[in-house]
Amino acid sequence: MWTEEVGVVTGQLTLRTELADDLSLTLKVQYKDADEWYVVRGGHATLHDADDLEPVHRLMLGVLDRPEG
Repeated sequence: MWTEEVGVVTGQLTLRTELADDLSLTLKVQYKDADEWYVVRGGHATLHDADDLEPVHRLMLGVLDRPEG
């Protein structure tokens, strides 16, 4: 997966979906058990309702979980 800070990251990753007060969403990933988080390239959006955060997170987990490449 491409990140803004370090380019491609692979392996076991954790996904975090952050929502700011203005409903702007940012997707971040980290290597399993690491401290650093990286912004997913293209991982920005604006939601219309804060209740959409969880469905968007689940959707992105499905999109990003590609164990076979």
